[in-house]
Amino acid sequence: MKKIFLSLAAVALMGISAFANGNDELVSQKTLAAFKSDFSNATHTTWEQKDGFIKATFSFNGQVLCAYYDNDGFLKAVVRNIISDQLPLNLLSSLKKDYADYWITDLFEISADNETTYYVTVENAGKKIVLKSDGASYWNVFSKEKKNLAE
Repeated sequence: MKKIFLSLAAVALMGISAFANGNDELVSQKTLAAFKSDFSNATHTTWEQKDGFIKATFSFNGQVLCAYYDNDGFLKAVVRNIISDQLPLNLLSSLKKDYADYWITDLFEISADNETTYYVTVENAGKKIVLKSDGASYWNVFSKEKKNLAE
């Protein structure tokens, strides 16, 4: 009897950590099984529905990651915030050379379809530019906006 109770308690605790935000209806059993297989050591998992995808935000090996699954439980992408020193050398050098008068306000890495893409937001007093990596070699302007200096 004691073993059954301990087993049920363990299962309940796993369920509570997987559904910490109370949105358990969002996550199919396929997605849960895939997530547990992909990130077996994940902790502090929360789930959200995002534009036809299910987003899991969790801690894994000391980092906060976001994994995006389709409704059939297939992993589509993993996103993590990084610091500039974690960029490939060519991208870091290009960023320092071409955007020396800007500061970085956001930087993240997306791994999907066996490719890694980087996005960085750089700003100065008058502009905000989002750059997207094309491979590990160079940046392309993804978006650009002028700041309203009257604010």
